Amino acid sequence: MTMSVAHSTAETSPLRGLLPLWVGIGIYALFVLAGNRLLIDPDTLWQVTVGQWILDHRAVPETDVYSLTMRGQPWISTQWLAQVMLAKAYAISGWSGPVVLAAGAIAATFALLTRFLNRRLSESTTLVFVAAALALTVPHLLARPHVLAMPVMVAWVGGLIAAADRRGAPSFWLLPLMALWANLHGGFVFGLVLIAPVALDVVLSADATLRKALALRWAAFALAALVASCCTPYGWNALLASEKIMELGGALPLIMEWKPADFGSVGALEVCLLAGTGLALLHGIKLPPLRIALLLGLLHMALAQGRAGELLALLAPLVLAAPLARQIGGAELSNPNAAPPLRGVLFASVAAVLVAGTFAFASVHRYEPNVRQSPVAAVAALKKLHLARVFNDYDFGGYLIANGVAPFIDGRTELYGEKFFVDHNAASGLMEPENLFRLLEQYKIEATLMRTQSAATKLLDHVDGWRKVYADDIATIHVRKAGAVHTAEPAVEPAAK
Repeated sequence: MTMSVAHSTAETSPLRGLLPLWVGIGIYALFVLAGNRLLIDPDTLWQVTVGQWILDHRAVPETDVYSLTMRGQPWISTQWLAQVMLAKAYAISGWSGPVVLAAGAIAATFALLTRFLNRRLSESTTLVFVAAALALTVPHLLARPHVLAMPVMVAWVGGLIAAADRRGAPSFWLLPLMALWANLHGGFVFGLVLIAPVALDVVLSADATLRKALALRWAAFALAALVASCCTPYGWNALLASEKIMELGGALPLIMEWKPADFGSVGALEVCLLAGTGLALLHGIKLPPLRIALLLGLLHMALAQGRAGELLALLAPLVLAAPLARQIGGAELSNPNAAPPLRGVLFASVAAVLVAGTFAFASVHRYEPNVRQSPVAAVAALKKLHLARVFNDYDFGGYLIANGVAPFIDGRTELYGEKFFVDHNAASGLMEPENLFRLLEQYKIEATLMRTQSAATKLLDHVDGWRKVYADDIATIHVRKAGAVHTAEPAVEPAAK
C-alpha cells in the first residue's frame, strides 16, 4: 500500500516532465559562458552591418551597396529579419547582445527537440539523442541568422512529423512558422520540400479509403505553406534566391562549412554514425520505407555538405522517435493534471535567475569577435593610406564591410558567383598564379590586404611594383608602387673547373 501511494505521488508531481526546461537552461548557460565561440565567424560582422542598414533606411536591400567589385548588382537578403534582430541586439548591448540572442535561440532549439522526443521516448533515450545532436551541431552554432531560424525549423518539422505519426494532416497553425522562417533564413525552402515526403509517408500508410482525403488535405497545406513562404518583403523572389546558392557549383567545396564530410580523423559525425549503426544492429531496429528514405536523405546531405550536419542532428531524431518508441519502449506516462501554479513559479524563478546571471556575467566578461578573423591594426593602417581599390582575403571581407571599406570579396558568395569566387581562391592560394596578376590588373587594385601566411602575400614580397607597408601576425598590406624593386640580375660566376 505504501509503495502504491509513493508511485502515485511521483506520477502527479508537477515537477515531472521538465526535461526540456533543464536542457534549455544547461545549453543556454553553456553558450553564454562560452559566448566568444559564437563570434568566431567573420560573417557575423557583415550580418550586423546589413541589419543596421535596414534599420537606418527602413527598407531591405535590392542591390549590393558594399563591395568594390559587385556594387550595384542585384542582391537580396533572405535573412533580413535575423539581421535586424542581430543589429538591434548589438545596438543595445554591444557584442553581448548577439551572443545572448544566439544562445537563447540555441537553447530554445534543444528544448523544443527535447520536448518533441520526450513525448515518445524515455528521458534517457531522449538525452542520448540530444547529446548527439549537440555534438554534431556545435561546429555550426554561431551568432548568425541560421541559428535564429533553428527553433522555427524544429517546431515546423516537429509539427509535420507529429501529423505523420498520428496519420493525419498538419495543423494550419503551423503556417505562421513558415512565414517567420522565410524572413529569418533561406533554409525555409528545405521546410517546403520536406512536406512532400512526409505527406507521402502518411498517405501510403493510411487506410485505402482515407488516402484521397488525406492527400487533398496535405496538398492544400503545401499550397498554403508556399503562399506563407512568400510573405516577405521580396515576395516569391525569396524562393528563387536559393537557386543562386545551388548555382555556385565548384565554389561550395572551397568554403569550409560547405565541404563534404572528411573521415581522415575521428569526428562527431563518424562516432554518431558508428554508434547508431551498432545500436540498430543490436536491437534489430526496423523503420517504415519512407522514414528510411527521409533518414538516408538527411544523411546524404550531411555527408555532402558539412553545414547540413545540423539537419541530420536535429531532424533525424524527430523522424526516428515514433518507430523507435514502438520497438524499444516509449516515454513513461505522467499525469497531465499536474498543478500548474508550482510550475509557473518555477518558470518565473528560472527566468529571473537566468536574466540576473546573464547581466552579471556580461558585466565582467568582454565578448568580442575572433581577433584572428579581424585585422584590426591592418585595417587602421589601410585607412590612413586613403586607397579605395583593395584586394582582400575572403575571411577579411566581413570586417572590411563593418568598417566602411569596400571589399573585393566577402561572405555573400551568391552575390559573386562561382567563377569569381573560384578565380579569387585560385589567385590568393596561388593554385593559378596568373589569376592573381590578372585580377590585380583587371580591377586596378591599389593595395592588397591578405593573411600574412598566405601564398599570395609571400609572392608579393618579391614582386617588383609592389611594396609591403604593413605586416603583423594576422594581415599584411602591399601597395602598388612603380619604383619598388625586389629583384636584381644575378651575377654570372664561371663554373669551377
